[in-house]
Amino acid sequence: MSPTAYPDALAAPPNIAPESVRRARLRATSEQRPVIDVLREDLGWTSEELIPVLAASLRWKAMSEEAVAAAQPDFSVFAFGEAVTRQVLPCRDADYNLYLVVSDPFDTGLVPWAEDRVREPFVWALADGAALASLLSSQDEARQTVSNVQLEEFGDTGDSEEILMISLQSLASDASPVVKLVNSTLYDALKSDVSDIHFEVNAGGLVVKFRIDGVLSEVATVSSPDFAVQLVSRLKVMSQLDIAERRVPQDGRFKALINGREVDFRVSVIPSLFGEDVVLRILDKKAVADDIDGLSLDRVGFDAPTLEAIRRMAQEPYGMLLVAGPTGSGKTTTLYASISEINNGRDKIVTIEDPVEYVLPGVLQIPVNEKKGLNFARGLRSVLRHDPDKIMVGEIRDSETAQISVQAALTGHLVFSTVHANSVFDVVGRFMHMGVDVYGFVSALNGVIAQRLIRANCPHCSIGVVPEHQELDLSGLNAAMTSDWQWKKGMGCEHCRWTGFRGRRAIAEVLHLNDEIRELIVARAPVTQLKEAARRNGSRALRDTALDMVRRGQTTLEEINRVTFVE
Repeated sequence: MSPTAYPDALAAPPNIAPESVRRARLRATSEQRPVIDVLREDLGWTSEELIPVLAASLRWKAMSEEAVAAAQPDFSVFAFGEAVTRQVLPCRDADYNLYLVVSDPFDTGLVPWAEDRVREPFVWALADGAALASLLSSQDEARQTVSNVQLEEFGDTGDSEEILMISLQSLASDASPVVKLVNSTLYDALKSDVSDIHFEVNAGGLVVKFRIDGVLSEVATVSSPDFAVQLVSRLKVMSQLDIAERRVPQDGRFKALINGREVDFRVSVIPSLFGEDVVLRILDKKAVADDIDGLSLDRVGFDAPTLEAIRRMAQEPYGMLLVAGPTGSGKTTTLYASISEINNGRDKIVTIEDPVEYVLPGVLQIPVNEKKGLNFARGLRSVLRHDPDKIMVGEIRDSETAQISVQAALTGHLVFSTVHANSVFDVVGRFMHMGVDVYGFVSALNGVIAQRLIRANCPHCSIGVVPEHQELDLSGLNAAMTSDWQWKKGMGCEHCRWTGFRGRRAIAEVLHLNDEIRELIVARAPVTQLKEAARRNGSRALRDTALDMVRRGQTTLEEINRVTFVE
């Protein structure tokens, strides 16, 4: 029997008069209480007496308090925050069958939400509300205990900035629908390894999207323009932005303590046709601390030839190593991994970043502060007076920073930096456009890395497939060229959130400069000549590395076409 039909199905359940149900529904509506609680009071039954009757009427599974306490939750189905908000527990039995345990079958919004959110077969189960709440509370307390221990190890940060507190208890007690939606979204995002949260306004209201593994996915909608305005105002208040100003972009930030875990959120507000769009960038200090522990280039996911080339350039005594790529392509992670490997304690390593994303032990890290006049150029000048051996500049985005970085590389320092460019050859043009002396630039430059992040096929659900001829044509391939390839594609499962992909790997093309390439750059030779010289020097195109992943069954053509150009 469909759960949506439950209220009507109770017209004649065993031992319960239809009038009792109708009376309980009316009283529950007026008193703002769950129908099942009112019905239990009116009948004078215990939960042990009522639950089996209701479960039998629905053809659901009835779960005792003991069964609920022994349940094995699986929050890979949906996030813990969603479970708390909806009061529904995803759990598995010994045969890995999925059960959704609820305490209020009269919740009419629960069924359509579950059908849209859960991507595998499941069975509804009915349990006592107190037992279900107790299990959810114990799960939350376990998370808080671990987080509190970790915070005690780090000690007090001394930051006087006001911190938003979000926990299971606060989510349950939030009276305002706007506050509850915002806090629940932040809670769910942290549990789901989300990098960015998008609040997109439209004519009908607002859409909430999570960026996971570089791809946006819709998680919630709000069908009320007034509610959308209130939600944006709430986010602006949290970020200490001007709620009255809706005509110009605004940037801010705020902190939240989610289950004892301190998280920074960078906020970008941009006016649009229907209101204001808001994007939150999540900077999870605990996740960063975990990632940096033992961080090396091996963990980034490069293939063996790329690893060898990067390590060789990172161990040069002086010069400049640049990492190019779009936003979110892992440039900073690559630089940190390189610095971690060469940090032997004998060299003075200084970084200037906006913001400091990783905390490196034994490294002096300087955050950019534009409001106080500390930009990359000014900070870099100060760093050069601090007797450094190796310098990392978070990003070269202007002529002054570029020129100082080149001079630093020419005067015996090893400089690491990132630059926004599509390929290794575009980097040269970018520096020329910034007015940097070409001869000095190529003299200082050791090499350039252009990288991307590719989603990998889920190992649990990927199967062999046969590519379509149209897809091969669009990818610049044919059946003869790919006859020995191991074509695989993820079908979607609970391990990969039904996307078919789990995790990302870095791919890169590496340009190591030799005398021939330097002479061609100084002579402003065409790009085709540069590419040919680079190929003779062992450089491999980004597209070729991506195709190798497809050849080995590690990803799909669709995925690499999303990230790289078809050549």
